[in-house]
Amino acid sequence: MHDTTMLLIELGAILLGLGLTGRFAGRFGLSPVPLYLLVGLAFGSGGLLPLSASGDFVAVGADIGVILLLLMLGLEYSASELVDSLRTQYPSGAVDFVLNALPGVGAALLLGWSPVGAVALGGVTWISSSGVIAKVLADLGRLGNRETPVVLGVLVIEDLSMALYLPLLTALLAGLGLAGGGLALLISLGTVAVVLYVALRHGRLVSRAVSSDNPEMLLLVVLGLTLLVAGVAQELQVSAAVGAFLVGIALSGEVAEGARKILAPLRDLFAAVFFVFFGLSTDPNEIPPVLLTALALALATTLTKIATGWYAARRAAIGTRGRWRAGGTLVAHGEFSIVIAGLASAAEPRIGPLAAAYVLILVLVGPLTSRWVEPLASRLFGRAGRGAGGVRGDRPAGGRPAGGVAGGRPAGGVAGGRPADGAAGGRPADGAASGATAGPSTGEPTGEDEEIVRWTSNRRRRDDRS
Repeated sequence: MHDTTMLLIELGAILLGLGLTGRFAGRFGLSPVPLYLLVGLAFGSGGLLPLSASGDFVAVGADIGVILLLLMLGLEYSASELVDSLRTQYPSGAVDFVLNALPGVGAALLLGWSPVGAVALGGVTWISSSGVIAKVLADLGRLGNRETPVVLGVLVIEDLSMALYLPLLTALLAGLGLAGGGLALLISLGTVAVVLYVALRHGRLVSRAVSSDNPEMLLLVVLGLTLLVAGVAQELQVSAAVGAFLVGIALSGEVAEGARKILAPLRDLFAAVFFVFFGLSTDPNEIPPVLLTALALALATTLTKIATGWYAARRAAIGTRGRWRAGGTLVAHGEFSIVIAGLASAAEPRIGPLAAAYVLILVLVGPLTSRWVEPLASRLFGRAGRGAGGVRGDRPAGGRPAGGVAGGRPAGGVAGGRPADGAAGGRPADGAASGATAGPSTGEPTGEDEEIVRWTSNRRRRDDRS
C-alpha cells in the first residue's frame, strides 16, 4: 500500500511539474523540451528530489512515448509523399547527413569512445528537431515562404532515414557486429519496402479495416496495432520506433486524420514522460564536465546546419535571403536526438550527459538562429535579396520554380505533411503546400507566380516529349 501511495504522489508531482513548466514555456514562446529535461534532472539521481517508487512506471511510459512520437509522425505522411521526397530531395539529404553526422562521429572518436558510441553521437548531431522547427515556422509566420518546402523536405528525409538508422544502431548496440547489423538493415529495408508497397497499392483496404466511427474503438485498434507491431519489430531488431512509424504510414485518409486527433493528447503526455525519463537517467553532476564539449559541438553543427539549409535552398533556386532563413531554421535539435541518446546510453553512458547538454543548448539557440541568421548575414555579406517578405523577394533564379522540383511544389507534398511539432499536432498552412505560389497575405497569385506557372507548363511539355 505504501508503495502505491508513493507512486501516486510521485507521478502527480511529475505531471503537475510538467504542466506548470509547459505553461511557462508557452507564455514565452519557447519549446517545453528543455524544461522537461530540467524537470527530469531535478527528480533524478543526484537531483534536488530523487524519486524512488515511480522509476519503473516512468520507464515504461517513456518507451510508449517514443512509439507514439513515431506513430504520429508516420500518420502525417502518405507513402507516395515519402517516395516522391526520396526522388527529389536525396542530394540535400545526403549533404545534411555528411555535414552534420561527421562532427558527432569525429568528436566521439576524439573522446575515445567506441565505434558504436560514435555512430550514436553522429545520429544525435545529425537529426534536427521537427517539433521545434515547425513551431518556429508557425510563430514567425513563414509557413507560406518559398524556402519552407525546402526545410520540410530535408526534415522528411531525416525522418525517413530513421527507418534505416535506428535498426542499424539497435543491432550494433546489441553486439551483433557488422554482419548482424547488415542483416538488421536488410530486414528493415525489406519491411519498409513491403509497408510502402502495401500502403501505395492497398492503403484504402488497410484503412478500411482499421476504420471506426466510434472514437473509442478507433483509439483501441490503432494503439493496440501500433504496440503489437512495435513489439514484433523490436524482437526482429528493427526498432520498436520504426515499427510504429511504418504503422502510421500504412494508414491514410479519414482514419489517419481521426487517429491524429484522438492520439495527440496521449502522445503529448507520454512524450513529456519520455523527456523526463531521459533527465531522470542523467546525473546532473555529470553535465558540467561535458559542457565545453557540448558547446563546441553545438557551435560546429550550428554552422553545418546553416550550410545545409543554404545548399538545399540554393539547389531549389531560392533567393539569397531565403537560403539564410532555411539554414537558420534547421539548427534546432530536440526529440530524436534524445531518443537516439536514450537507446545508446546503456552501451555508452557518457552520451547521456553530453546529449542532454547539447540539446538544451540548441533547442534554445534554434529559435534565435531562425529569426536572426538572415538579417545578420545580410548585413555581413551585403547580399540582401529583393523585398522584405521573402515570398516575393526570393524569386527563383533563372525562372526556375522554388522547391527544386517540377511545378514549384515541395517534394511529395511535404509541406502539407510535416507535423507542427515533430510529432506534435498541426499541419502547415496551405500556402506552404503549394510552394508559396500565393502572395504573402492576400492569397492572390502574383505576376512572378504566373511566370513560374508558365515555366512549369513549358518544362512539363518538354519532359513529355522527351
